[in-house]
This record gives sequence, structure tokens and C-alpha cells, in this order.
Amino acid sequence: MRRYDGELVELNPLVSTVNGEFIAVDSKLVIDDNALFRHPEFEKRAVSVSESEYKASLEGLSYVELEGDIGVIGNGAGLTMATMNLINLYGGKPADFLDLGGGATRDNVSAALRLLLNNPRARVVFINILGGITRCDEVAMGIINTYSELSSKVPIVIRMVGTNEDEGKKLLENIGIKTFDDMERAARRAVELSRRG
Repeated sequence: MRRYDGELVELNPLVSTVNGEFIAVDSKLVIDDNALFRHPEFEKRAVSVSESEYKASLEGLSYVELEGDIGVIGNGAGLTMATMNLINLYGGKPADFLDLGGGATRDNVSAALRLLLNNPRARVVFINILGGITRCDEVAMGIINTYSELSSKVPIVIRMVGTNEDEGKKLLENIGIKTFDDMERAARRAVELSRRG
């Protein structure tokens, strides 16, 4: 348990042989997810998630697939949950929970967006950024690089406010992507677009 940062080690059944030896016939080991970096030998086996969720974890993204059709990217778990709640409030269904975390770079944004644009259920992607340590211009560059590279037809709705907001919005406007200041208006737009198909 100590060697592998176990949260649970269960041997059941444990059998005593006629020679007096003990053999674990079956066992279960649950490893602390936060300690997996110390145990690369378990990396593939220990993660009981979808392939997309596994890829996201390798990029340092918090990602959970859901059943809806509106892809969600936010920065911060609270903001991402609030975004999902608004989508539900206006009659939509989130396709995922994807939290970039704080201080996201263009590479993080690019990895997140690539993941959602490759999700066949996502008819729209809603990116909701509240820039503090996350810079809006960095987010914009990640969006621009990925969107143009993949030549995607999936519409993107972006609400972006905070650090370097004006620079980020200008970068996106230069390629024809309009941004929103208001989170509720952006959520309504994402739901509208998802209904149109």
C-alpha cells in the first residue's frame, strides 16, 4: 500500500494452501490519482476512463465526457460548472466538462479545442474564459491555431473577459469570430446553435 500510494488494497479471497502458504486468489488496488506520476507502470491500466479522457489527462486537462451536444471549455471548475448549469437552464445539454485550470497557455487551449472538435456529438463548442492569470490573448491564439488547422465546421461561441481581453477579442475578430461579454447571452447562443444542427 505504501509502495504504490494505495488508497485501498483488498485481497479477497485469501487462500491457505495445504503447505501452509497464503495465496491471494483475487485482489484490488486503488491508487491515489494524484500519485500516478510516480507510477508510470500503472498509467494505462489505472485510468478507467474513455480514450479522450485519458488523452486529456496527459495534457493536464480536467475532462469528463457527458451525453449532450454542446462542448464546454472553461477555466476553473466553478466557472465550468456554472457554464454547464446555464446551458441546462436554457434547454441545452453539455457534451463534457473541460476545465483548463488557471494560467492556461495557447497549447492547453489548442489541446482542449482539438479534443472537443473531434467529438462527433459536439455540434457547438462554448468557450467561457474569465481571464485572471489566464490571458485572453493566449486563449485566442490557441483557438485560432487549432480552428484554422482543423478546418472545422463546428461553430464556436466564446465569452471572454479579463486579462488582455481587448487583444484576445481583436485577434478573434480578425478571423471572423465574434465574442461575448455576457455569459448568459453566450449560453443562449450556444443552445440556439445546437438546436439548428
